[in-house]
Amino acid sequence: MDNNMLSKGSKIHFIGIGGISMSALARILMDDGCIVSGSDMKESHITKQLEEFGAKVIIGQKAENITNQDLVVYTAAVKEDNPEFIAAKEKGIEIIDRAELLGAIMKRYQNPIAVSGTHGKTSTTGMISQIYLEADMDPTVTIGGELDVIGGNLRVGKKDIFIAEACEYHRSFLKFSPKTTVMLNIEEDHLDFFTGLDDIIDTFHRLALITPDDGALIANVDDKNVVKAIEGVNKNIVTIGIETACDYQGCDITHDSADKCMFKILKNGEYYATVSLAVPGKHNVYNALCAFAVADMSGIDKNIICSALGKFIGAHRRFERKGFFNGALIVDDYAHHPSEIKATLDAAKNMGFKNIYCVFQPHTYTRTKMLFDDFVKVFSESGVSVIITDIFAAREKDTGLVSSEELAAATEGAVYKASFDDVEKYLKGCLKPDDIAFTMGAGDVYKIGESLLK
Repeated sequence: MDNNMLSKGSKIHFIGIGGISMSALARILMDDGCIVSGSDMKESHITKQLEEFGAKVIIGQKAENITNQDLVVYTAAVKEDNPEFIAAKEKGIEIIDRAELLGAIMKRYQNPIAVSGTHGKTSTTGMISQIYLEADMDPTVTIGGELDVIGGNLRVGKKDIFIAEACEYHRSFLKFSPKTTVMLNIEEDHLDFFTGLDDIIDTFHRLALITPDDGALIANVDDKNVVKAIEGVNKNIVTIGIETACDYQGCDITHDSADKCMFKILKNGEYYATVSLAVPGKHNVYNALCAFAVADMSGIDKNIICSALGKFIGAHRRFERKGFFNGALIVDDYAHHPSEIKATLDAAKNMGFKNIYCVFQPHTYTRTKMLFDDFVKVFSESGVSVIITDIFAAREKDTGLVSSEELAAATEGAVYKASFDDVEKYLKGCLKPDDIAFTMGAGDVYKIGESLLK
């Protein structure tokens, strides 16, 4: 792609402009003076915001939306039979995917930071952003969620620092150009695309090789698959961990009933700092260690780093406290992978609640089928009350591959409720003061909590 296509006055169309990442890229280009249009299947608060900023947004995807644009951008969810994709091809308009555009935008910045990993990308990106904002470094931020401190999913700053999530799906992050890469963890996921764990590890290995010689790779060496991914990589590798001696090691972790998590950091084996987090869970200690390492290496004062991490309250849909129903705390969480679910529920167990309820909406048939046994194991061993509702199809169709009813039947102590109304009635009969109830999943399960709180 010719980067002149991203200059002031260029006409750029986004197929799926309402997506969390696509909308952020559209905003960046509008800020640069590009003329942006886009389509989406439904209206949302994001599409309304884009219109307020000057984008032309069309609800519904059809060939006539493609006119005389200079460039068309599409997401991985868009297939080649999409009418706008076909129309752009017929008109000879250049078509690129979201990842290629993000990679091209990254090249404009002096210090692009990419946060990768199967889990924790949004929270870690949020932590790093909070630190750079506290240090008055005016970063540009794109995040796969919504962050109150930046007022949404995007912040446009100077052309010095670019902080972005780096997703492995469709090997998208291999089109990026980071100077600093964070590698949080690696597990089996997106098995509708990858052939298995070895394929995923190899993809992260290729990401590690992208790191420039004057850059840095921040790697969690407590994760055995991350260790495999960085084998043979001759780059500036900075290690973090808790169980393993490393460059930035977390130790003396304590939790309290007020959701606080405190830990010390050893830098090269010597005491360096104490961090107090306002978000619970050991998984957030790993996230904070990575964020601390990125900021410390860039020369930010450690006291500023600690202060910023203490103010981070999480992104929306990441252990997001929604309110109280009948004295029980209602929390929404995006977790949709067995390891994410375990980490979130383990964090809740340290918080002193009488009973823990988890309403889980599986995300995609492929993931539910491929990780079926892992879901059963995590929920059966969790000791919490589990309510499973129907699978959120997302980009897939129901071919009878697997069902939530099967998952509930295989899970010790779980119940299946087909409709959100049934789930809500069930919770109304259970929840008492000092309980906690999670709505959990990457779909629209959050609506249950919102309805309860009305």
